[in-house]
Amino acid sequence: MMVVGVLTLIVSARGSVELGGLGSAVVGVGSACFGPLLGAAADRFGQRPTLLITAVVNSASLGALAWAAYSPLSIWAVFAAAFLVGASGPQTSPMSRSRLVTIIATQLPPERRPRTVSTVLAYESAADEVVFVFGPVIVGVLATAFGAWAPIAGAAVLTLFFVTAFALHRTGAPARSASERAAVLAPAAELRRPRLLVIVFGILTVGLVFGTTLTSLTAFMQDRGSPESAGLLYGIMGVGSAILAICVALFSPRFTLRYRWLLFAGFIVAGEVVLSAARDLGGVALGLAITGIGIGPLLVTLYSFGAQRSPEGRSATVMTMLGSGITLGQSAAAAITGLVAEQAGTAPAMLLPACAGALALAAGVANWFLTPPGRDRGRSRTVG
Repeated sequence: MMVVGVLTLIVSARGSVELGGLGSAVVGVGSACFGPLLGAAADRFGQRPTLLITAVVNSASLGALAWAAYSPLSIWAVFAAAFLVGASGPQTSPMSRSRLVTIIATQLPPERRPRTVSTVLAYESAADEVVFVFGPVIVGVLATAFGAWAPIAGAAVLTLFFVTAFALHRTGAPARSASERAAVLAPAAELRRPRLLVIVFGILTVGLVFGTTLTSLTAFMQDRGSPESAGLLYGIMGVGSAILAICVALFSPRFTLRYRWLLFAGFIVAGEVVLSAARDLGGVALGLAITGIGIGPLLVTLYSFGAQRSPEGRSATVMTMLGSGITLGQSAAAAITGLVAEQAGTAPAMLLPACAGALALAAGVANWFLTPPGRDRGRSRTVG
């Protein structure tokens, strides 16, 4: 709701898709700069204090953003508030994955870990899909019913109450002291290995797909006099995506992760090509439905690779790198697509989602050559 809410808020308050896209990009920059640092802080000091601090700061930043957007302050003040929103994002989803993968790696026998990791990440990715696809739907409903400020206010309330509850949950208490965790942390240099960085780039391309698709849809619907309803149309993408994400746990182990990446990225490319050629709502809906078939399973695949390749003791860092990659990709794509829509028109902007899908496929090809055969069957490791 945050990235999409910022886009909707600024477009409504300042009357510019270009400024709205730039505001969303600033959120992504803030998340990209500070998200991995929050993950590193959680690995070293524990999730509970990290989450409690960010919940308070993020809620306050969202409130400041909603006020600044409608105030007489310059757009730079709005962008500053948007940066704080991204920088203080609580990273709940990556930290949830980190908790669950750590529990599996430490409390289950080795023979049960691969299947359990796959099932858990399928559930987590389906939940993420609800967030990334139906979050914009909620934004559209609230913005249409109450005004563009309402989604931001709703996000602030949800963050304050539910991130705090997540932080105080019993799984948020570290099993080891800060000094014990620091003693088993793998060197930070291991986070720069190509086999891990290609996963980060891959998930960034999924963010590009999200951002280009939503912003081009916003421009498409603005041409029809209803930019707030873009989020409602965007929800079509989530139907097949959420279902397929859940079904990933049923896939045969012989359908390995590197094959899955290529196949489901191919669905994304196909769907976005249909979307780019659409000239009416029916064509748009068809393109979104095909794209959705690829999005959910690809997210599960990427997070499975991330869990598999996390260095010792760095699981929260890796998961926040992946979470920040989605946000940065979505935000940067929103800025670029908004600029193209403003300067060149809606038709060129509608071509950008297909380009984003092609990058996801290219990243899958790169990963194919970086993944030895037999090393991508979803095996888990003790990630700590």
